[in-house]
Amino acid sequence: MNGDDVNTDNPPLFVTKRDDAVAVISINDDPLNRMSLAYIDQLEGVVEDIAADDDVRAFVITSEGTTNFSVGMNLKELGSGIADRGGPDAFFDQRLRVISRIETMGKPSVATLFGYCLGGGLELPLGCTFRLAATEGAQIGLPEMDLGSTPAWGGSARLAKCVGRTHALDMILRAKKITGPEALAIGLVTEVWPVVELKDRAIALAAELAGQPRLAVKAVLDSLHDSEDKTLDELLAAERAGVHLTTGTPDAAEGMLAFLEKRPPVFNRPE
Repeated sequence: MNGDDVNTDNPPLFVTKRDDAVAVISINDDPLNRMSLAYIDQLEGVVEDIAADDDVRAFVITSEGTTNFSVGMNLKELGSGIADRGGPDAFFDQRLRVISRIETMGKPSVATLFGYCLGGGLELPLGCTFRLAATEGAQIGLPEMDLGSTPAWGGSARLAKCVGRTHALDMILRAKKITGPEALAIGLVTEVWPVVELKDRAIALAAELAGQPRLAVKAVLDSLHDSEDKTLDELLAAERAGVHLTTGTPDAAEGMLAFLEKRPPVFNRPE
């Protein structure tokens, strides 16, 4: 992945840009950014590229423009999409596979929530390490109940893990749309910013995470993945594995030297 991924003759549904060790993935179907079949296929490819690129240590998922992150799935494609993909399980399994890859590749991710973030437009950010929301204009929710259905891209499970059962039920059963500040209050996002500053703040956070020692970051992400379902002994074993993984590494030596020299450490130097 080199430079800007842009084809003006046939614009892709995603634009990927690099800023040092940070990749910025932008949904490129403004203003609605519907999650079509082509969108999911391209997203899976983009995510695999990010996972395979050792020069990328953190990434941002956002959208072009500042109108909406995503209104969710293109419902007009639902019937034909299920048939084309070999049935509902195969159709939804692809979406679950993409989210799982984001969660488990060992690289921190930051999602921006602004405008409509509905259905898949919330489920995708729920797979990211951090979520930042706009202070104004965001409408965040899983409105499938209004369609006589339920979340199908891991939304109910991940939302409950993120904000707890009560808040998840409140949002899902009432098809409730909440604002950025409300999302902050229940722990769905970690920060809120004016929409004009939101993307820059997300990139700054990703850059901060990319500056942390790569192996230590991966160890923490791995050990705390699905931590709610692990016993204390399992978490302690995962923590110990992280200690073994990072002991004796150049970053560990740099961290100790920087501490002794009373200066900020500089991690991830070329070996």
